[in-house]
Amino acid sequence: MKHFKHTRRAALLSMLLTSGYLIGCSQQPTNQAKPQDATATTNAYYQNPVIGGDYPDPSVLRVGKDYYMTHSSFDYYPGLLVWHSTDLVNWKRIAFALNKNVGSVWAPDLIKHNDTYYIYFPANGNNWVVTARSPEGPWSEPVDLNLKGFIDPGHVVGPDDKRYLYLSKGYIIQLADDGLSTVGEPIEGYAGWQFPKEWSTECFCLESPKSTVRNGYYYQTVAEGGTAGPATSHMVVSGRAKSPLGPWENSPYNPVIHTESRKDRWWSQGHGTLVDDVNGNWWIMYHGYEKDYHTLGRQTLMLPIEWTKDDWFRVPEGVKSSEPIRKPAGATSVSTEDSLSDDFSGQQLGLQWQAFKEHPSERVEIKNGKLVLKAKGTSFENSSPLLVNAADQKYEIQVAYTLDEGATAGLTLYYNEQGNVRISVDANQFTVYNQQNRKISEKNELGRHGYLRILNDENEVSFYYSQDGKDWTRVERTIYASGFNHNIFGRFLSLRAGLFAFGEGKVTFDNFVYRKL
Repeated sequence: MKHFKHTRRAALLSMLLTSGYLIGCSQQPTNQAKPQDATATTNAYYQNPVIGGDYPDPSVLRVGKDYYMTHSSFDYYPGLLVWHSTDLVNWKRIAFALNKNVGSVWAPDLIKHNDTYYIYFPANGNNWVVTARSPEGPWSEPVDLNLKGFIDPGHVVGPDDKRYLYLSKGYIIQLADDGLSTVGEPIEGYAGWQFPKEWSTECFCLESPKSTVRNGYYYQTVAEGGTAGPATSHMVVSGRAKSPLGPWENSPYNPVIHTESRKDRWWSQGHGTLVDDVNGNWWIMYHGYEKDYHTLGRQTLMLPIEWTKDDWFRVPEGVKSSEPIRKPAGATSVSTEDSLSDDFSGQQLGLQWQAFKEHPSERVEIKNGKLVLKAKGTSFENSSPLLVNAADQKYEIQVAYTLDEGATAGLTLYYNEQGNVRISVDANQFTVYNQQNRKISEKNELGRHGYLRILNDENEVSFYYSQDGKDWTRVERTIYASGFNHNIFGRFLSLRAGLFAFGEGKVTFDNFVYRKL
């Protein structure tokens, strides 16, 4: 598979790359010689997505030679996954910043102020903050800012060291010096950029204000147009001021990022954060849906940024999110390849796992190289599956199981309680479900131990069971799963892959495999 992947990428690059981009402050793209071999080409360029799967609303921070990032975590706990990178392309999970359930967690802002890291985030109509002395944690309990009616807080510090949060709908509120409470009431700020009314969008929806301070200007990078819906809905726009409180002027390069056509590979591109690399080049991290694969959610994308002579930023002409792009500066030291599988050989549950709507700690035990999962609820709908963030157009998952008496176990591709497909096993039968509807059952002649497998082939999903994990029996049903996405079910989620157990007792799982095909 790896050989095929590299060969295919080399062929694509051979067609598309007659020149590279030398990106830097106030520089235009410069022609470069094409690399002479596939290895050199692959090492010099990256291809979006930077992080595949549902990692939307990225907030990224550089500290020296290190980069840290977090995203919306919605209804999955533990929440606010923190990533580390040294090159902006290869990322490694390092911690969860939120262990207390405060509701569905939306677009956060990860910042460092003095010697403390802060993550500001909205959840269930309120706004919160967690703090730590290191991105690896430990992170504090969430602090309630008592700031309701706004989402997507973005932190900024003024020239007098006063701290503020930029908010949705263009508002601003002052923070206390410690950043753990607000001062006064929200005031009006940047009103955004009015895109043409003929454009096909969901709404105006000014949100996700992120701050950059450079050369005496305070920039807000915001999202408009709505986060899903039509292909051309979302966008990144920018405004700037000489003061953190305005007055504001709009960028002449708005929208900085926008899907132009439903023919494009990446749809609803928006919600950007600027970051500079160790050589002073600038980049924007943002998200987008992949055409025909909304089930994967909004994936993390990256484009280079150039600064004009009059201090505006834009994506260099000719650079496209669907084509290979020269990598940022920085040494590669981490990789996320094959990081969703788990043989349960560690001391605790891996950072790839989250449970739906609850923290899994009270139900999970790692014992003798196996995962022991306490059954929850009387049906699948209230079982709170344990999930990983599926990242590919084609993949399979499989696991070995051992059932306690009275337990039902299974594998699922899961959007929410209503939107899901699954194969379950109990003492009597194997059953395939599409949402709440049973599709087919077969008698369980394997007893309480066996193997389960799900194959997702470009949204065509099939189901298998086995006695030994080698010879598989296919349950004769294929489910087309492309509709499990926000445009159908709402809630901004994705179709994730994982395990469930309900009924009585426990289920022991061994060697969970996620394999890209």
